[in-house]
Amino acid sequence: MYQLKNLLQENSYPGRGIVLGRDRSGKKAVVVYFIMGRSENSRNRIFAPTEDGIRTAAHDPSKMTDPSLIIYHPVRKAGRGLIVTNGDQTDTIRDYILDGRTFVEALHTRTFEPDAPNYTPRISGLLSPDGSYQLSILKSDRGNPGCCCRCFFSYDLPPAGEGRFLHTYQGDGNPLPSFEGEPVQVALDAPDAKTLAANVWSWLNTENRVSLFVRYVNLADESCEDVICNRHEA
Repeated sequence: MYQLKNLLQENSYPGRGIVLGRDRSGKKAVVVYFIMGRSENSRNRIFAPTEDGIRTAAHDPSKMTDPSLIIYHPVRKAGRGLIVTNGDQTDTIRDYILDGRTFVEALHTRTFEPDAPNYTPRISGLLSPDGSYQLSILKSDRGNPGCCCRCFFSYDLPPAGEGRFLHTYQGDGNPLPSFEGEPVQVALDAPDAKTLAANVWSWLNTENRVSLFVRYVNLADESCEDVICNRHEA
C-alpha cells in the first residue's frame, strides 16, 4: 500500500493519472483524474463540466495550436457505468458499452497516442455501480511504435480506503518514459471529495499541474459529489 501523497510529490511529471477505489467509510466510490503539461498548448486547458461528465477546453482559444490529442471528454457516463480516460477513447468505450459490447473489446480497436517519440500511453478506467472497476493501459513496446501492448486489470469492490493509481509516465524525460507494471495500490483516507481534491492538487507539481477532477459516488443511491480544480480559472 502506497501513499498517493508520496507518489505524486516524488514525481514531477506523472503526466495524466487515474485513481479508482473506495473511500474510508466504505460507502462511496472514488474517482480521480488529473492532467499535467509541459508545453504552452498542453497547459492552456481547463476541465469544464458537461451533462454526463467533463470535457477539456482551451482556456485561451487564441493560443490553441493543435487540439487533436488534448481536447476530449475525460469522464462520461455509459448507462450506469462511469468511464475515465486520457483521450478520445472515452467515446470509443462509451459507444461499445451502449452497443452491448465491452470495455476490453473497445480498447482492442485503439493504440497508444501517435505523438512520437513519446508514444503516450492511453490509460482508461471503467467504474461499475457496485464499486468494482477495470483499468487499462495501451502503450508501445519499449518505444517501438510497431507493437502495442494492451494491458487490462479488473478489480472487485476494494476494501474501504483503498484504490489503484495508473498514470502515463514513470517521470520526466525526453522521450517521456511510459508507466510500467500494475496499477499501484494506494490509500484513500480523505473524508470527502473536497478534501481529496485539495490534497491531490497540493501534491501535484505546481509548475506542471493543469487540471484535476474528483468524484465521490454514493454506492447506495449513485448520487455524486464533484470537485474541479483548474490551473486557469474557467
